[in-house]
Amino acid sequence: MKLTLQTDYALRALIYLGSRTERLSSIREIAEAYGISEAHMVKVIHRLGKAGFIDTIRGRNGGIRLARPAADINIGAVVRYMEDDMALLACMGGNADTDPRAQCLLMPACRLRGVLGEALQAMTTVLDRHTLADVITPFERNRLNAP
Repeated sequence: MKLTLQTDYALRALIYLGSRTERLSSIREIAEAYGISEAHMVKVIHRLGKAGFIDTIRGRNGGIRLARPAADINIGAVVRYMEDDMALLACMGGNADTDPRAQCLLMPACRLRGVLGEALQAMTTVLDRHTLADVITPFERNRLNAP
């Protein structure tokens, strides 16, 4: 499974914010730190704010910050929120019953769907065991806080 760029950027933004808790940050800072398009980062920050992972403060002295401690932000929850569709195959998606392209000729006898479902469950189980605090290393703290 490959995560979307939006999920990748969301995790990077959260790591950035978790490494710089002493002050508010800007979208521009985060985009520049990772070499990401500012336009993409605006969309990601908007979604993270809607989900309650970050706080956005408007105004002249505004900015963004984590909405809660990094230890309280679950990586699995972030990934599930940012990914529109976690299905590994079309037949595993939410529209498998109505979309002719997602219907499988092997359906009654297919075992692949079960195997891939088990693999996806294993991945989400691992992600659910980790928080943002677990993935912020001293390297990020030092690199992202350097003048």
